[in-house]
Amino acid sequence: MKHYYRIGEISQLYNIGPDSLRYYEKLGILKPHRGENDYRMYHIHDLWRLNVIRDLRELGFSMERIREYLDNRSLSNTENMLQEELDIIRERMKSLETLQSNIEDRLDIIRDAIRQPIGVIEEKTLPARRCHTIHAGYSQDEEMDMLIKQLLNKNKDKLYIIGNNRIGSVIPVDSAAAGDYRNYTDVFIIDKSGEDVIEPGNYLSVSYRGDCAQNADYIPKLLAYAKEHGYSLQGPFLELLWTDIHQAVEEKEHITELQIKIGHD
Repeated sequence: MKHYYRIGEISQLYNIGPDSLRYYEKLGILKPHRGENDYRMYHIHDLWRLNVIRDLRELGFSMERIREYLDNRSLSNTENMLQEELDIIRERMKSLETLQSNIEDRLDIIRDAIRQPIGVIEEKTLPARRCHTIHAGYSQDEEMDMLIKQLLNKNKDKLYIIGNNRIGSVIPVDSAAAGDYRNYTDVFIIDKSGEDVIEPGNYLSVSYRGDCAQNADYIPKLLAYAKEHGYSLQGPFLELLWTDIHQAVEEKEHITELQIKIGHD
């Protein structure tokens, strides 16, 4: 069995660049011997140090903390280091569990979107929905993109653009009744930690595929349905983007739901 290895062999064995090995040497963590032609030669006893460096770096320990440990090894220091590693692993597991739950939720919403009845007016009883809101209007999709970014920043740990499907805009009833079907005054994102609340109650709802220009077809249908069934309108129209350009390039796969809270006259 070989007792010494050249820098290229160590680099290939550990998938560590030669520059990193030289940096470890500069820090005093590794101390290779010099062989013929002044080549760096790493003794087999240096390998355990590389194992420690690799494992601790994967957990995010700084090189200074690693050097400090390697230079002051004792049972007590090793016990402390292992406890630090365990704390980091537990925190990562907690973070991954949160991320897993978030992704599962987003998958459920995507699947619900695909099952949405299209073009059918429904009456729904919806619970209170917490949300983050930005009270800013827009008229161009590019402006909406910037507002979406601001909404996602409301909860950076849990809000994602891919598969979020909980982004919406507000259209005042007066504007819609006057034929202005894309007069957006607010944008929101549904999130359990949101500081605002969309009121619970009975809602009229309809979903459609394609671009939001179809508001001009479906908002009048909702208004006519409410009038025909003797419902009063108790809030603005909510335009919810179930799927859009962030989830699908093809416009035919974009699904929008219009909702409006209703009551009895």
